[in-house]
Amino acid sequence: MSTSHPWVLRGYATFLYLLAPLIWRRVWREQLPGRLRRERLGFIPSAGKEDRTLWLHCASVGEVQAARPLFEALGQRWPGHRLVITTMTATGAERVLSLAAGGHDSGSRGEVSHHFVPLDFPGAARRFVARLRPELAIFFETELWPNLLAECDRSAVPVAVVNGRLSPRAWRGYRRMRPLMAEALSHVAWLAAKSDADARRFIELGMAGERTTVVGSLKFDIGANGETEEVSEHLRTRLGSRPVWVAGSTHPGEDEQVLAAHARLRERLPGALLVLVPRHPRRFDAVASLCRQTGLTLARRSRDEWPGDDTAVYLGDTMGELLALYGASDLAFVGGSLVPIGGHNLLEPAALGIPVLSGPALANFEDVAEVMREADALVEVDDAAALAAELLRLFDDPGARRRLAEAGRDVVMANRGALARTLAGLEGLMQAE
Repeated sequence: MSTSHPWVLRGYATFLYLLAPLIWRRVWREQLPGRLRRERLGFIPSAGKEDRTLWLHCASVGEVQAARPLFEALGQRWPGHRLVITTMTATGAERVLSLAAGGHDSGSRGEVSHHFVPLDFPGAARRFVARLRPELAIFFETELWPNLLAECDRSAVPVAVVNGRLSPRAWRGYRRMRPLMAEALSHVAWLAAKSDADARRFIELGMAGERTTVVGSLKFDIGANGETEEVSEHLRTRLGSRPVWVAGSTHPGEDEQVLAAHARLRERLPGALLVLVPRHPRRFDAVASLCRQTGLTLARRSRDEWPGDDTAVYLGDTMGELLALYGASDLAFVGGSLVPIGGHNLLEPAALGIPVLSGPALANFEDVAEVMREADALVEVDDAAALAAELLRLFDDPGARRRLAEAGRDVVMANRGALARTLAGLEGLMQAE
């Protein structure tokens, strides 16, 4: 492949340089150590001559979690390679390091390390690829950085986009920049799309149809490892038989609705416990204050506080434990869906056999939501009152909970296989190198 429209990249680079002061102000606000800030310009340690490197890029913590089956499988398939995972955000970096630390328990082998992805300036991209020297670059979902992709092509590094997805909203935005997107996609050797609709959207942006394959969603290949299951079992044993539900990955404007629903639930079930897990760590203290303002008694996991019989809310203010907390619950509400965020991963609790509830805003997971609706594996609510009503109904009806849980797990099991198809495609790129 070769650059089809170099003038597009020059115009894009000029635009980035004009925005450089704003971009650097945002980087500065991250309060990273100087060494990590330099990674934003591609200053990473140079790979050794004998190093064989696979590079996987994920945007943030949600994508890292969704990609976990893939990077564990990469370690098993190519144990002689080191795996470098890059993220855009610090929370994503924390999750990578947490998963890497548990690599032996999760079944992965080989070295796993993290760098921040460089800002997409031409020099930073060139420096990063030259120092990393990957044999294969894998971009997860919708991470399309034109200069990085072009630099991989110039350095003869094959590029794959896996779990490729483009929501209608994202597609409309990218369509306004179609020449730039077509230029970026011209450097992709293989795109593994989640669905036919996603594949069509990528092709309409300029991706070559003959290099596009629909493999399904990697999110269906998720599961809990032994360590996560052990934590879930320990939590559930200590919590006893009281009603427990989790609200995971919640956002501002949503926590208030969740707490209001829980207050209504406790009017009927005074022993009910809400495990509340905000999406972003920077909000942990604010959500703790919000709980106290509502008059609900609170215990915080980060402080090793254990919820007593009179505790109403257990704040999951730790990183990387959402799956374990889901696994210890009777019901799971998946956040980002009562506010216009687009939802988060409905399959995480479903894969664990936990009944799933959500709000109506599911644009980011509409394909998954549709499959779950058809299987009667998802309960959707519009507001706090409806959430409270459904919680009461399901806690009063163990049979309905069981049917919902079984339907969700069946959906996950029936749609597995994207991981194997993705690995087969990556194997082809490695052999063609």
